[in-house]
Amino acid sequence: MINSANGMASAQASSSSPANAPSPGLKTYFKTPEGRYKLHYEKGHPSGLMHYVQGKTVTQATLAHLKDRPSPSTPPAQSSSGFSASSGVRSAAARLLGGGNGSRALSFVGGNGGSKSVSASSRLGSLGISSSSNSTLTSNFDGRGTYLIFNMGDGIFISDLNSQDKEPMKAIYFNNVYPVCHAFDQDAKEGHDLVIGLSTGDVYSVSLRQQLQDSGKKLIGAQHYNKDGSVNSSRCTCIAWVPGGDGAFVVAHTDGNLYVYEKSKDGAGDSSFPAIKDQTQFSVAHARYSKSNPIARWHICQGSINSLAFSTDGAYLAAVGRDGYLRVFDYSKEQLICGGKSYYGALLCCAWSMDGKYILAGGEDDLVQVWGMEERKVVAWGEGHNSWVSGVAFDSYWSPPNADDTGESVIYRFGSVGQDTQLLLWDLELDEIVVPLRRPPGGSPTFSTGSQSAHWDSTPPVGILQPAPSMLDVPKLSPLVAHRVHTEPLSGLIFTQESVLTVCREGHTKVWMRPGVAESQASNMETVLSTSLKDKPLSTKVNYSGQAMTGTNGGFFHGGRIFGH
Repeated sequence: MINSANGMASAQASSSSPANAPSPGLKTYFKTPEGRYKLHYEKGHPSGLMHYVQGKTVTQATLAHLKDRPSPSTPPAQSSSGFSASSGVRSAAARLLGGGNGSRALSFVGGNGGSKSVSASSRLGSLGISSSSNSTLTSNFDGRGTYLIFNMGDGIFISDLNSQDKEPMKAIYFNNVYPVCHAFDQDAKEGHDLVIGLSTGDVYSVSLRQQLQDSGKKLIGAQHYNKDGSVNSSRCTCIAWVPGGDGAFVVAHTDGNLYVYEKSKDGAGDSSFPAIKDQTQFSVAHARYSKSNPIARWHICQGSINSLAFSTDGAYLAAVGRDGYLRVFDYSKEQLICGGKSYYGALLCCAWSMDGKYILAGGEDDLVQVWGMEERKVVAWGEGHNSWVSGVAFDSYWSPPNADDTGESVIYRFGSVGQDTQLLLWDLELDEIVVPLRRPPGGSPTFSTGSQSAHWDSTPPVGILQPAPSMLDVPKLSPLVAHRVHTEPLSGLIFTQESVLTVCREGHTKVWMRPGVAESQASNMETVLSTSLKDKPLSTKVNYSGQAMTGTNGGFFHGGRIFGH
């Protein structure tokens, strides 16, 4: 457990085990120009998870925010951000006031409104699916809030992000197969909103809320796609909902193919596609029948597709693969727009800026590339990792110190994590990037000729994949922050309004609170405690020395602390 006020480790009875202790030699904070990011708490897989399943897959993490159910009795919605300051404060206040799990004694909804009593750690048969409706449901569990979904070994785990419990509240296991990737549809109004891809190529869609309401031991109400690899038997690698796609999602595989599904159609619909004529060329084929699912196949590359990312508006799809290329497609037109190669090896991850102007890509060359959509080429590259770059993301919640009159950011903050266990933060300030000047043939770069490098002479035509440009022709970025955050290689990072989440490949997530957030929560907690104490009836007890002590509902004060019976 981490004391968010000072970033130092503090012991609690509930987290005194070695698994909850901070890793030796790792700092619990890192500094940025805007202040300190402080380690708030950690999330992980169940402590009893068998060691042999670890390392079977690389942990991916997804954030899922469930909104209120449309019901007259539903309480007001909490904040939609990754953390609700009030919920965290109320949970802490409830624990301090001796209310067991906190929420009921003080009429607080702790975290997402549920406790671990609704969890289900289950060893499921076959693929771990149940279509039975006989499972026990906790109807009083609304499910609203923010959840961290992650895979580890042969399990999918769900944690309440607003709770400081390290272990997940729900665990679903699969026999003989491994969940590899997953995605949550934030815009889903009803029905299934969570899709899961498996090592066998099978894909499932489920309702996250339904899984959380179920107190049984099985994944319930699942729709099954590509059953037993009927369409593609190769391993799923990544999965994504199409923004604004009305329930459409895409699944990529290790054989370089991507399939488009519609959740409104039966997952068992017959789908057959013509043979791929040229494995080296991009091609799209559509299913022959209107009831088919998947409805389309995109052959993107030879070898594995390692990562996918849609632009915020859903207009463009970026994909990176084993062949080392970043490819950008116009999704609706099913057309290749641009792309280029890494300096070395495969590309492993990619991400879009919120405005759709830039794409990040990282991989086995230990570098982070910044691609410009307007330029259709690499506009900058960052050096700072000592091993493969495994995760990249733009921080859309960060506010730059200088914005122009239109409110558009002139500085982009982004982060990257790698197998070197480091988190790097970068600032991309386009107005201050120095574009290298043209080099004389066979000579070194010179800044006396007064003309830019040939890399900037023209915009490549649409649909052309480019070789990697010379590093001397592209502006170089240096990291703003480099911090070792885990002892294991990292697999991803997520930015929220109040925090940065770093995920290691062995299933552990650390939550780093932004500067000022921890102090704000501490101040709010004092207010909640003060208000709660005023509202609670006082009782008088006499200790062994005959001194009166005033308490709250059976608790008493001593030395500035609150004790229960």
